[in-house]
Amino acid sequence: MNKPPAHAQGETKVVGIWIRVSTEDQAQGESPRHHEQRAREYAKFNGWEVREVYDLSGVSGKTVMDQPETKRMLADIKRGHISALIFSKLARLARNKHELEDFAELFRASGADMISLQEKIDTSTPAGRLFYSIIAAMAHWEREEIADRVNASIKIRAKLGKSLGGPAPFGYMWEDNRLVINPTEAPIRKLMYELFVEQKRKKGVARLLNKAGYRTRKGASFTDTTVVRLLQDTTAKGFYRANHTYRDDKGKLLAKPESEWVFTPVEPIVSEDLWRQCNDLLDERKGKRPPGPKPTHLFAGLLFCGCGQKMYVFSRSPKYVCPKCRNKIPIEDIEAVFRGELESFFVSKEKVLEHLSLANGHLADKKQRLAAHTHQIEKVRTEMRKVYQLYQTDQVSPEGFGKLYRPLEAQERSLAVELPKLQGEIDALEMQQTSADEVIAEATNLHKLWPKFTDDEKRRIVEGITEKIVVSGDEIDITLCYMPSSEELTKRQRNLSDSSPPPA
Repeated sequence: MNKPPAHAQGETKVVGIWIRVSTEDQAQGESPRHHEQRAREYAKFNGWEVREVYDLSGVSGKTVMDQPETKRMLADIKRGHISALIFSKLARLARNKHELEDFAELFRASGADMISLQEKIDTSTPAGRLFYSIIAAMAHWEREEIADRVNASIKIRAKLGKSLGGPAPFGYMWEDNRLVINPTEAPIRKLMYELFVEQKRKKGVARLLNKAGYRTRKGASFTDTTVVRLLQDTTAKGFYRANHTYRDDKGKLLAKPESEWVFTPVEPIVSEDLWRQCNDLLDERKGKRPPGPKPTHLFAGLLFCGCGQKMYVFSRSPKYVCPKCRNKIPIEDIEAVFRGELESFFVSKEKVLEHLSLANGHLADKKQRLAAHTHQIEKVRTEMRKVYQLYQTDQVSPEGFGKLYRPLEAQERSLAVELPKLQGEIDALEMQQTSADEVIAEATNLHKLWPKFTDDEKRRIVEGITEKIVVSGDEIDITLCYMPSSEELTKRQRNLSDSSPPPA
């Protein structure tokens, strides 16, 4: 979702249309054809080519991932056959929350766009990408807030020495929700410390334990990794450590900050001196730590020196550096400047909405025309009902009924064909306006919440709205690619108006 739209690069954007209208919806008058035509008009307004239509009419939205049309659509997305999918609203894509999240992730991974006409989300536009990124970041932040509340309750249970749901450390067992010594495992745990003081080699300890016929709780052979983990565990010296690890989104077990650890006194298996002696030996033999995760540099690829060269963060450097002229700027400084620009840009509604001043006038005109058009349809349908009632009560002959009804039927058909076109054009214009309003509302506090976002979330926001940053000496020029200019919107509208028939 972060790549620029194909049409912005001089190419015609190729899109697919997703149609899922349940049997109940169709019974209530929602036509799959109407949904398709509305999406086609939105694509036409933006100058896009509709390459595929994925029709799931009558299919329940409870789960759609296994549907043949869904698999075909996802395959087309992955191979680049289409670069965006247009649908009438998120609930039409899927009603299952988890499937919606899966769709969003699959589209983002393939660099494809999602366009929901009702929710006014178009990730092919900078505004849509930013809106999507902010919503995702806010959702992550809210999940973190919930996690904090859960962690608070975990800390209370840990301080009371109660089980947090995990297994007891080797050498101990849970009894009446309290941690007590396991008479079968504790001697093996103690022997492990004694052997390590003697052997001073973790692999040697594992070999001797296995040779003696001892096994882990699950019946597996001891390994050097298991030995080190158990030697370092403070439970053996009488302090049970809880709330010290968590699993990330990928299920990997990571350590929490030491400030969050909770220690509860328990009966020790070994003395404090023996435990310390073993851990001092481990510290002495500890090799180099494995490299940490690759840092996320927020402005990589977007930050330029005044000489025109891209600026990079070299290994262990706290600055972005121009490899050509050695111009430098600290990482913290450029982020602070960017955050200030966000505050200046988004808090000032005038700065954003001035792009839409001309487009708003066209939107108002289109809405008035749609209202008149809808009224005309209802008027014709009322007349059709009246004529049919006359026929049913024998107040008009079959020949007279045909003469009266056929012209109204033809008029209603023409009006119905024009309706999705008008709706599609309004969708396109509203997408710009509504996205702007929503982004302003969400981004007013963006600069305040910025420190709470992860580096990946910050990077997605930066990519979504930044065209280029140029550092020339003490001058920093930030160019935001927020949305199409009013001139561009006006030009699009004029082209459509020239080809549109007169109002009905």
